[in-house]
Amino acid sequence: MKRIAVNDKIRNIAIIAHVDHGKTTLVDAMFKQSGVFRDGQEIARRVMDNLDLERERGITIAAKNCSVFWKNVKINIIDTPGHADFGGEVERALAMADGALLLVDASEGPLPQTRFVLKKTLEAKLKVIVVINKIDRKDARITQVLDEIYDLFIDLDATEEQIDFPVLYSIGRDGVCKKNLEDENKNLEILFDTVLEYIPGPKYEIDEPFQMLVADLGYSDYMGRLAIGRIINGKTMSNDNLICINGKGESIPLKVIRLQVYEGPKFVPADFVEPGDIVVLSGIENVTIGDTICTKSSPKALNRIRVDEPTVSMKFSGNNSPLVGREGAYVQSSRIFERLQKEALKNVAIQVEMTDDKESFTVKGRGEFQMAILVETMRREGFEMCVGRPEVIYKYEDKTKLEPIEHLFIDCNEEFMGIVTEKLSIRKGKMLNLANDGKGRVRIEFSIPSRGLIGYREELLTDTKGTGIINSYFIGYEPYRGDFLTRFTGSLVSDRSGNAVAYALFNLEPRGQLFIVPGNLVYEGMVIGEHSKHNDINVNPCKEKKLSNMRAAGKDENIILTTIKQMTLERAINFIKDDELIEVTPKSIRLRKSVLSSHQRHLKEASKRKQEV
Repeated sequence: MKRIAVNDKIRNIAIIAHVDHGKTTLVDAMFKQSGVFRDGQEIARRVMDNLDLERERGITIAAKNCSVFWKNVKINIIDTPGHADFGGEVERALAMADGALLLVDASEGPLPQTRFVLKKTLEAKLKVIVVINKIDRKDARITQVLDEIYDLFIDLDATEEQIDFPVLYSIGRDGVCKKNLEDENKNLEILFDTVLEYIPGPKYEIDEPFQMLVADLGYSDYMGRLAIGRIINGKTMSNDNLICINGKGESIPLKVIRLQVYEGPKFVPADFVEPGDIVVLSGIENVTIGDTICTKSSPKALNRIRVDEPTVSMKFSGNNSPLVGREGAYVQSSRIFERLQKEALKNVAIQVEMTDDKESFTVKGRGEFQMAILVETMRREGFEMCVGRPEVIYKYEDKTKLEPIEHLFIDCNEEFMGIVTEKLSIRKGKMLNLANDGKGRVRIEFSIPSRGLIGYREELLTDTKGTGIINSYFIGYEPYRGDFLTRFTGSLVSDRSGNAVAYALFNLEPRGQLFIVPGNLVYEGMVIGEHSKHNDINVNPCKEKKLSNMRAAGKDENIILTTIKQMTLERAINFIKDDELIEVTPKSIRLRKSVLSSHQRHLKEASKRKQEV
């Protein structure tokens, strides 16, 4: 018979929420009030968002661990992403937790990503504390939001115990939390006390030897690879001889060089660790997320971390344009493949496969935003590469083609409802619900193929003059809904190499929207603009005005070019067609045809038409 015990000295909680509902700001306040920082210490805002991209975009991309102490109890906190594209981070983070704080904005209420992260939490059978945040907002609707949260729990088939959750009200920015709205609290004491009271301490089996589930990986210049995870059973000390059981069931011997735990957002050395704690082991090279680290005398593997299957793939390849190597440090395909494999080790939702030509690679993930973050991270590290348009991953059952479907929420002004509905119906979207708040805004729900959302977010902002809000989450696979056009315009393609000239660009402006300015380097096959008609055309952006010794009657034309739309990575991913690529370097983002030679493209098109006939 198993002897179960509880470690009451520890609490492990995950903080889950929709994007921008205040997770990281609340963690900042918890740090300050629990004594992690000394009085007067200068502290950066959003301490846990320590990646450059996270600070720039104001979102959490990677789940990260930290800890605080309250009444001699250690509270390990896992700050999770709120975007569905980073769902793999949420799933591995929940493997370390015994409970969760669900933050919901007092005005916006539970949104699609709230549903996604809560669904994963309830499936993991974790206890939930609901915190309605930003109660000081002028448009706060606290009572209605609480009703919506109860409806969401019921809709997600929560158990009676899970639905009987405590509710707190907070202003994360000010570090205030209340049990009742009329209370005069000025700190987070009630939040800490509720965590200790409601979230159980980690359970473990007394007679089992040391077992740890690896849920994250890190790297130290001094200690090498770091294995981060929760101790399920037993204890260990520095310099213990252990083994790592990998996904194939193989046992790899290892010696713990250094044992560390979290204190605030940092690591601190520890002589020994207890069951339920989240620890960092150094000196382990061949380890991946989901592996079990245990004693050599009693090897016993734990259940591996399982995540949802990827729904989107993107092709990565080395840069083969005429400008290759001018701006990047790493251009070889082998270096790109090594970097992608490293990413797949740290991110359980990413899969990397080599294609038949050995020069390009297929990367599978959760969504186009996740892919864009990966590409942006790599270009900042000095990589040069080409990436293709995201493609959804289809399934086949009994010869029936199935495609991933999203539940889409659009919040926009009432005047834009017609154009939004029209565009989404073209993309095979089906309206599920329409709600008018009586104040000029509507919320529309659609069921739509995932491929229908690729490139639509940018279009929505244009159609709604920047006022539209879009959110979605994956709901499953359904039979293929049929083909549709994702872009009704063609491309302006350079027919030669050189420097763009103002005179040439001025005369090309009537053809469509340009992406380049005078002085930009161009080459044959480079996409320099969007053609206003459906077909591609080859143009000369390097053409100069012919000069002669004859003076023209009247003034020379004063060339004033229209301001171009700056091409960002997300915009480029949304814009390109299937026969186009994005050339990504640390300094530039260029669009190009996958086949650069216009002659080769013409032959390929002729061959394709011949086969269709």
